[in-house]
Amino acid sequence: MKNIHTVIFLFFFIILSVNASAQIIQSSSWSVNQSLAAYSLDKNNGERTMTIEVKFEKAFTKKPQIFLSVTQIDSDKESNVRYNVEAISISRDGFTIKVRTWADSKLFSISGYWTAYNP
Repeated sequence: MKNIHTVIFLFFFIILSVNASAQIIQSSSWSVNQSLAAYSLDKNNGERTMTIEVKFEKAFTKKPQIFLSVTQIDSDKESNVRYNVEAISISRDGFTIKVRTWADSKLFSISGYWTAYNP
């Protein structure tokens, strides 16, 4: 009976180890603000965009899923806060974060985190 428990324990340990090593997760923060030369989210009216190129420290074995969050926004109090943040051009090696605002919204800075993972 003791041997059966040992075998079952080892079996589950091996399965969990294989699954854990197959799942790769990478993450970091992102930010755009007025200190960037091409920054335009605080100027004029209409649609304006900024992009951030992200290169993974280690390439994934297949195209990962991307999760983005926004943790900070500094905007003009005289207009509505409108923004969209999305991951585009996703590959095994990296992706691009596209930050967009429109109409009369003025964003002085916006930042957050990204997480890339293979389920």
